[in-house]
Amino acid sequence: MTAPLLQAEDLRVAYGKVEALHGVGLRVDPGSIVTVIGPNGAGKTTLLAALMGLLPAQGRVRYAGHDMEGLGTEQRVARGLTLVPERRELFGELSVEDNLRLGAFVRVRRGERGADRQLDDIYRRFPRLQERRQQLAATLSGGERQMLAIGRALMAKPKLLMLDEPSLGLAPRIVRDILHIVAELREAGVAILLVEQNARAALQIADRGYVLETGELALEGSAEELANNPRIVESYLGLHGGPGADAQPTIEGANRP
Repeated sequence: MTAPLLQAEDLRVAYGKVEALHGVGLRVDPGSIVTVIGPNGAGKTTLLAALMGLLPAQGRVRYAGHDMEGLGTEQRVARGLTLVPERRELFGELSVEDNLRLGAFVRVRRGERGADRQLDDIYRRFPRLQERRQQLAATLSGGERQMLAIGRALMAKPKLLMLDEPSLGLAPRIVRDILHIVAELREAGVAILLVEQNARAALQIADRGYVLETGELALEGSAEELANNPRIVESYLGLHGGPGADAQPTIEGANRP
């Protein structure tokens, strides 16, 4: 059995006296897409923040065979773990290209070369960003901003890319484009941990999934198993599957290996 790239065990996060995550465990294998679905307030964003070192957490997180205890966010980025947050957090007053170059900051500071080559790769993957390379990030459309946020994260050359609600606020056609790009990244060897309310779209491209409810794991299994689970169908894939869920077309390139 392949050793996991990321494995969390008994992960607990508290805001003051209120525990938001209760003993959560998950694994992400190299080159796979794992999705975490669940309702608002379930703790999905908290989970990603804890894995990224943005929130103090109890439990154990191992990444690429190493215990992550005591490592800050920048150290985790340097080891190949990156996060695209829900709010994207771009620098609106900077150009598209300047935002992308900031994604390679840790690598450049360590004296690594290849940032320009990586930038060219990003432009090949996202031609629209190349067209707007000198445009201010604040003037981009929602879909372009999401592409920029993903492109900036890829400039760090991650082994694991964590995405928090990449479809949020986007039209179904743009959601299809974004998730098609996510599926392509798996083919390029990047593992993905995808937090997504649009369960239908997420399970189309994922290899494995977890259902998080009120800070606890309610279900886990292969994406196919979850997509056929009557409880998931009723709660997440029907009329309550999230904005645009029923309108979401089949995502090209989503077929799992």
